[in-house]
Amino acid sequence: MPWINEELCTGCQSCIDECVACAIAMRDGVAFIDEATCIRCGICHGVCPNDAVCHDSERIPQEVEANLHWVNELLSHPYYAGDEEARQGLVRRMVRYYVKNQRVAEQTIKRLQAMAEHGLADGAV
Repeated sequence: MPWINEELCTGCQSCIDECVACAIAMRDGVAFIDEATCIRCGICHGVCPNDAVCHDSERIPQEVEANLHWVNELLSHPYYAGDEEARQGLVRRMVRYYVKNQRVAEQTIKRLQAMAEHGLADGAV
């Protein structure tokens, strides 16, 4: 999912003019991409004169920190106060949760790679 680096966006609206899905709008003087509307065509990456349109991989560190923040918020619930066994249990469950997400991603990637290798018929997934 592309996203806009607000520090680099000058508000020129080049991406808005070229977006085939009408997924980009201005918000507080900078472009914003609506994730639900974006079709991931990549056109916006090529038209931005300031390289303000960024790739998902650039957000990995922030997403990891957000995940850890969420787990720490869960751990701060009164249920876990002073109960190290319960806290460790939550951490183990969260590891399983993210391992499941990793497996889903890996299997999705394999299927998408197979689609790319064998061609797409009528957009079938």
